[in-house]
Amino acid sequence: MIKRLPWLSLGLVLLTYSVFGWILSQEKLSILLWVLIIIGGLFLIAALTTPWSKTTKYFRFLFNTKLKTFGLAVLGAFLFFLIFARFRIFLNILLMFSATLLVRLDLQIARFKQIQAFCFTSAFSIAGLMLGLLLHQLSLLIGNG
Repeated sequence: MIKRLPWLSLGLVLLTYSVFGWILSQEKLSILLWVLIIIGGLFLIAALTTPWSKTTKYFRFLFNTKLKTFGLAVLGAFLFFLIFARFRIFLNILLMFSATLLVRLDLQIARFKQIQAFCFTSAFSIAGLMLGLLLHQLSLLIGNG
């Protein structure tokens, strides 16, 4: 099973999430925000590793009433504003999204099950975030010491 892993794309996920962790660690976020970021990342990975038929079922649920559709439109407009306000963070998130999709496709080609794909991708992404945080903290210690 270890030989079948797509090490190059998993390394890319580790690298992209590390860069994002480094950027976020410069903001001096609270532990609660870190937990929310990790949970959001897990939701992103879960959304990308579930089959497309289930994903369309969830989208139908989100758009089945006018109130939900309006709420999603407002959320989309807010996210569009954030894209322009924080373009660098948006580009990093887009890069993470692309790397996660690449891992999903590579794991699917290697015939890993969905839960295995979720676990591998989650482990490498969370490790990447924590590695970026750790490296930033280490650079601060070395720079001040």
